[in-house]
Amino acid sequence: MHRTVLQKPDGRTLRLYSRRPIDPSLTAPSPFAEPLGANPHMRWHPLRGEWITYAAYRQGRTFLPPPEYNPLAPMRDAAHPTEVPAGDWDVAVFDNRFPSLSLQAHEPPGLHVPTLPSIGQCEVVVFAQDASSALGRLPLSHIELLLQVWGERTRELGALEQIQYVLPFENRGAEVGVTLHHPHGQIYAYPVVPPVPARMQLQAEHYHAERGRGPLQDLVRSELQDGARLLHQGPHAVAFVPVCARYPYEVWVAPIEPVPRLDALSDAQREDLARALKTVLMKYDGLWQRPFPYLMAWYQAPTDGQPHPEAHVHAEFYPPYRTPDRLKYLAGTELAAGFFAMDALPEEKARELQAVQVDIGG
Repeated sequence: MHRTVLQKPDGRTLRLYSRRPIDPSLTAPSPFAEPLGANPHMRWHPLRGEWITYAAYRQGRTFLPPPEYNPLAPMRDAAHPTEVPAGDWDVAVFDNRFPSLSLQAHEPPGLHVPTLPSIGQCEVVVFAQDASSALGRLPLSHIELLLQVWGERTRELGALEQIQYVLPFENRGAEVGVTLHHPHGQIYAYPVVPPVPARMQLQAEHYHAERGRGPLQDLVRSELQDGARLLHQGPHAVAFVPVCARYPYEVWVAPIEPVPRLDALSDAQREDLARALKTVLMKYDGLWQRPFPYLMAWYQAPTDGQPHPEAHVHAEFYPPYRTPDRLKYLAGTELAAGFFAMDALPEEKARELQAVQVDIGG
């Protein structure tokens, strides 16, 4: 992996990654000349027992830009400034201009609930230069590089004393709220472990204390033995519709042997995870013959400096679809109660995806 770190005119950092050496003369463009001075803060929710972050300036962020302007497309001339330069690179990571979390956050307002600065980091990850491409259409070596980038950013952000959890994710499609359609995702680095991974972590700790292994390790072994919901089985990675799926066409991708975080993956695990990821994404698109919308989230161990033998890094895909012609969004019981109500069996949806023949190539 080749990498270079550049500074944008407004003070933000741009990191370029490539499978080949990067031109040292490249410079970091920006649509903005001056720093935003972002200062988000958090407020305590006394009934849910969780922090909520507030960043009102995000109302001014880029939203549904005209077709001729894409701030993620590589810059071709000075008249159309963008976030990334033209040049021979594969993946770009830069600080979000409108972050919900900031390492410079300070002095939260005084209110009748506890408040704190929203200390953290929000980064944009551009998967490729081609705006018409997609994660599932990239070569396997390119996806392996992206996994390496996610791992490096996890290690570097997690090394910061203020950061307790790093979450790489991708929203794909207007149906899940995407406003820029260049293939990209984000990385959020939090000052606390967010509620969902915190609950998963607590479950894993209890399970490991009783059995000496993590729950996902056992679930992966059971899915491999059952085989009914498998989409990819390689020497080091697996993809499957989980037996406990909460969404139609929900898929999990994981290394077979437990690894706590993305930065701990071996070369062989990254290679097989790239094959698993591409297989799933091509099946999604192939089933409907269109770009399939989803949320992909990578869950991993907290970055609190403690060993986490119970942790098992993995991706979970949450598609919004119920059937090819009808959208499924979260209903009242799911949003309000966190109690998911499924009207389709995981085995049925796994069979539909299994039937899609794909050639992931190299």
